[in-house]
Formats: sequence, C-alpha cells, structure tokens
Amino acid sequence: MSVLIKGGRVVTAADDYVADVFVEDERFSLVGESLDVEAERVIDASGRYVLPGCVDPHTHLDMPFGGTVTIDDVESGQTSAAFGGTTCHVDFVIQGRGQSFADALDAWKAKADGKQVIDMGYHMAVTDLEEGGTLEELASLPEQGVTSYKLFMAYKGVLMVDDETLYRAMEVASQSGALVMVHAENGDVIDVLVKEALAAGKTEPIYHALTRPPEAEGEATNRAIQLAHLAGAPLYVVHVTCREAVEPIARARDMGWNVWGETCTQYFFNSLDDIAKPNFEGAKYVYSPPVRDESNWEYLWNAVRTDALSAISTDHCAFLWDGQKTLGRDDFSKIPNGGPGLENRLHMIHEFGVRAGRITLNRMVELLATNPAKLFGLYPRKGTIAVGADADLVVFDPERRHTISAATHHSRSDYNLFEGTEVTGSPEVVLLRGQVLVENGELVAQPGIGQFVKRAKFGEELKPERTSAAA
Repeated sequence: MSVLIKGGRVVTAADDYVADVFVEDERFSLVGESLDVEAERVIDASGRYVLPGCVDPHTHLDMPFGGTVTIDDVESGQTSAAFGGTTCHVDFVIQGRGQSFADALDAWKAKADGKQVIDMGYHMAVTDLEEGGTLEELASLPEQGVTSYKLFMAYKGVLMVDDETLYRAMEVASQSGALVMVHAENGDVIDVLVKEALAAGKTEPIYHALTRPPEAEGEATNRAIQLAHLAGAPLYVVHVTCREAVEPIARARDMGWNVWGETCTQYFFNSLDDIAKPNFEGAKYVYSPPVRDESNWEYLWNAVRTDALSAISTDHCAFLWDGQKTLGRDDFSKIPNGGPGLENRLHMIHEFGVRAGRITLNRMVELLATNPAKLFGLYPRKGTIAVGADADLVVFDPERRHTISAATHHSRSDYNLFEGTEVTGSPEVVLLRGQVLVENGELVAQPGIGQFVKRAKFGEELKPERTSAAA
C-alpha cells in the first residue's frame, strides 16, 4: 500500500521541519513540502510529530528465568512495543548450558515464528564456551546477522561467566565484526553479600538493592572497559544505573575508546523508596542492576544529554507480581528479576525529557531510535526517516493526554512501573514498513507481519535487502 503522511513535523536525530512523507513498497519514497502524488491512503499529520519508529535494543521475551518464564511472549511483548511507538527491537537468545549457539538461536526463532508484530533481531548471550558453543561457532554468528554478543558478569552459578570467557569472547568480537555487550556487576561480591543478608534474616525485597551496591556495578564496568580495550573489541554496557558506572564509560569515551553505554527508562523514575514499599509490593521493582538512590536521576539525565550514555532501552523482562514475583516472598534472592516497560519508553522520555526541558526532540529520537539502530547494525534501514529506509514511522500527538496504567497497557504483566503517571504526548498512528500497525487505539495488523532482520556487522550499514520471518 502507498501512504501519504501530510503536513507533519518531521523530527529525526538531525532535522526538524514540516513536510509530507510518501511511502511505497515498504520504504520512504519521497519527503518534501506539498508533495503532488497519488496514494492509496492519506494520513493528516497536521499538528503532529512524524518520528522514525523507535528501536529498543534490550528486551527479554519468552525467557526462562528464576524457575519461571517471562509473562510476555513475542506476540504480547511486541504488541506492547507497537502501541508505544517501537517498531523494531533486539531480543536476547540465552545459550543454555551444553547448548550450541546454533541450537539456541533456532529455539528462539521458533518462539517467534508466526507471532511477530514488529521487526526484530537477536543478540547472543554467551554462557558456556566449555561444553556448549565454541569460539569458532561464536565467530560465525555475525555472518548470520547476529552481530552482538552479551556476557553476564553477574548471576553467579546461573548466567555469569569468568574473566577468561569474557576476554576470549572479546577477542573473537574484535575479529568477527561483533559488538560486545556486558551486564556489569561484580557477581562474586554480590553472591557474598546476598548470603550474608539471608543469614542475618534479611529477606525483604529492599535487600535485593542493598546487596547489589553501586560500587559493584562501577567496578565491573571499569573492568569490562579495560578488558575490551586490551582485546581491541567495541563495548556496549547495558542498563547503567549510577554515577559509579557512568564515570568510567565517560572517561573511556573522552579518550576515544570504542565504548558506549545505555540506561533504561525505569532508572530515571524508580528508586529505593519503591523497592522498600511494604506488603511485598517492593518486589515489583526488583530488577538488576537494582533501583538506586534518587540522587542518580539527574545525573543520568545529564549523561544521556551529553552522550556519556548513548541510548535508552527498556530491558523489558515482565513477570506477574502475583504468582511469579511471589516465588521470593520469603527470600528476596528468589524473586524473578525484571520489569515491564516496552510500551511506555516514548511516553516517559518525551514527558520528562523533552517537555521538562532536559533533552531536545532531536536528542530523544537519537536516544530511542537512531543510536540503537546505528550501534546494532540496523541503520540506515531503521532509526531514521530518509528516502530508501524502511517506512517505520510514528505519528505522535504531542498534546494527547494519557494516563499510564496496568489496566490499559498491552503487556500481560499485572502491574506497571509507572502506574498512574499522567503524560502529555502519545503515539496516534504507527506504521511498520509502510503498513499501519496501530490506529485509533487498536492493533490493526495481524501477528506475523514482523520480520527477522539480519543485522550488519558493527560499524557497517545495513543494506536494503529484504529478509523474511523464516530467514
């Protein structure tokens, strides 16, 4: 279908102007003033922002964790994303113990088959290089379009790798064209602190945060940066929460090292006060790294404004509070780690970033779409509005009022981290490759419309070849 979006305020990472946007054959075909073209569908975007579809580089859908499985599968999670203006995301394949990378990737693709509402790619979480995947197999993943490796420096005995495994993966990445991602917390220290807390009878959710101090995040972040520099590998530090972790990233970037960091929406808004809520309600805010003292909030805003941190993701990893989080009612270490958020990233960052004057509209697009696309091999097909790019687009009403609530969100989670927050500005129409996904508060496309995207190697651009969901 050809679509003409008329008279909107087109906002990219670099530009801000009023124009018409013409879409055909799944791509942006023309962008200009008063376009004289015939289209099968015309959308009046007067008084609206026309934004590139957002890209979320950090999600966990249909993922086993802590004796259960995240409540959102690919269909429900991607539906949430679509309503929030996210049209592409990169999910994590978690390699099981003794499992090859090929088998792990096949298993994750099978979970998505026929359920995809938006486009997606995969990161490979490396957990076993002894009895599972080999370094040679790891090196082959970028040729398959899986161009990032994630390694956990936390979750001892479950996902955590030692420094030898971390460094070997970094060496492979430096040669294979992959970007290394790390969950940076000192898992050995955390393990000691957790055991000490439980031995002292400290079982409430607040101790999840108190046994994962910011120093443990800062130390691991600096260690990962130094090892990546030694190995010659580009590094991306996920879900940064605090000054202790931002500082080594900023220092490395000032020196011109290939280091980037992201934070997540929740770290600007949730704090120790939330996780300390009584009657086990604090368990809603158990995710890792944990909530921090709210003194970090403005520090993080400054970090994303100045590019010390280069992206904002969600780390969407949703569980039910009643029935899943409650597995840890008597032991905080058994509470499944993670929270929902895919649907509300654009709402929250527009309201408290742009409208509050902390960042510009251009910077918002850069943080939520363009930088994630560039870092993860999706640009220029994703993350911008330009002739030839995939026609992923959000018609955003900057005056539309919306109250965030679990009663109306599209995740299967029974709570929302931002419950009751009123925002001004919300997606009105969302397009995926020129096809209307969301309109008038309804999902108008069928699951299966989304595709698997083979991403380009780190530092390269994604060519316009089309890939299918079965690729």
